[in-house]
Amino acid sequence: MTWTLTEDIDAFAAIVTPLLSAEPERYTVPLSVLAALISHGPNLYGPDHPVLGWWSQDGVVGAAVLQTPPHPVQVTRLPADAIAPLAAALTARADGITQILASERDATAFAQAWARATGQRFGVEMRQRLYRLGELTPPDPMPAGEARVATPADIELAHFLDEAFAAETGQRAGARALVEGRLRAGQLMLWELAGQTVSAAGLSGLVSGVARIGQVYTPPEHRNQGYGAAVTVAATRLAFTYGANSVILFTNLANPTSNALYARLGYQPVEDKVVIAFRPAEEAAR
Repeated sequence: MTWTLTEDIDAFAAIVTPLLSAEPERYTVPLSVLAALISHGPNLYGPDHPVLGWWSQDGVVGAAVLQTPPHPVQVTRLPADAIAPLAAALTARADGITQILASERDATAFAQAWARATGQRFGVEMRQRLYRLGELTPPDPMPAGEARVATPADIELAHFLDEAFAAETGQRAGARALVEGRLRAGQLMLWELAGQTVSAAGLSGLVSGVARIGQVYTPPEHRNQGYGAAVTVAATRLAFTYGANSVILFTNLANPTSNALYARLGYQPVEDKVVIAFRPAEEAAR
């Protein structure tokens, strides 16, 4: 029983993709990140190489870890006897590990092992909920305006929307290559009113039949008009035209407005995840 860490993206993909693809909704984010790394190379998300690894026992892969610094560590379900060895294996990368995103059980267990291995403190930073579409229920009536799939000619608008969403949610804006790739693939839906974009929603690439709605953003001056709901419906329908058999999305549980909105549109809760942040003991004591 051991963790194997590697910088070889193709080798990692060959070994862990069957594990991730067995539950493509639960592991939608690592699957998308892995696909992007394969397409764009190891430094897509930052200058540091990604952390890639798997846990195997008797030749059977039972867990995986993926991190693209400075983003959170992501793990699959962790066998109990794999948790402390994972913390030990990652201590050499401690400076680049500031968060973990996983189920509360796995994130908490890793955080406790990480604290023992590094002396760092930890605390919950965000709680998320994964939703899966049941039956799509569009608003009735729909707001004024119409949907349009963004094209590469919308590159400056796409960057503006991406950066505005990141600034408001405390996330990091996407790499330019990711934003451009999304436009080339037809994965950004706009809702327009009189030629002006009043809301937008991103769409992940299709992985194992699953598409993920993300970065639903309405500029403050256009809120409370139903545009966010409209563009989400349009992006959902677009996912089905691309061949999706499941459409999912994540919400921040601290935002009751978005959680209520997606429930009204027919999205149903699947599971909760948590982001746990790490910080040095001396910093936490201040």
